[in-house]
Amino acid sequence: MPKVALFARLEAKAGKENDVVKFLETGLALANQEVTTPIWFALRLGPTTFGVFDAFKDENGRQAHLNGPIAKALMAKAPELFAKPPAIEPIDILGAKLP
Repeated sequence: MPKVALFARLEAKAGKENDVVKFLETGLALANQEVTTPIWFALRLGPTTFGVFDAFKDENGRQAHLNGPIAKALMAKAPELFAKPPAIEPIDILGAKLP
C-alpha cells in the first residue's frame, strides 16, 4: 500500500488552459514509465485550476519522482503555462481503498 504522496496545485495562465491539459496528458505517459509511481492522477479542479496527485510505496519512491522526468518537465514549463509556481505538498497516506 502507498504510504506517502504528493499533491501539486497548478494555476494556468489566462488562455493557457488547453496547453495545461495537453501537458498533463503527456505526464501520464511519463508516469507510466516510473516504476516507483504506482498511482498518478491529473485533475481539473476548476476552469483554470489543475492538480496532480501521485502516491508512492515509500519516501524513496517519492524522492525518485521529485528528481525524475515529470518534475523536471513541470518546472521547465512552469513559467510558460502557470500564473504562479506550482504548489507541491508532501502528504502522508493514512488509509486507502485500492483495487
